[in-house]
Amino acid sequence: MTASDAEPETEPAAPGLSDRDRALLALERRSWAGPGAKERAIREELGISPVRYFQLLNALIEDERALREDPVTVNRLRRLRAARRERR
Repeated sequence: MTASDAEPETEPAAPGLSDRDRALLALERRSWAGPGAKERAIREELGISPVRYFQLLNALIEDERALREDPVTVNRLRRLRAARRERR
């Protein structure tokens, strides 16, 4: 029996998040000085509109890979989204 025979077989690891997805989460972790600062950073750093940013972010927080990568941020965003939905 070789060493490789003794190791349990596992599925290959799922690919991680893209650089863009990591950048979205990193931007979301930051605090913002005032109104408009976040939107300006979205345009300058990511090169996308704030509307597109929030579309991507909403899809990203449903991704389990994002939860594994940054559970604090993803869970905070999920709670905020749920609270907004309850107010409607």
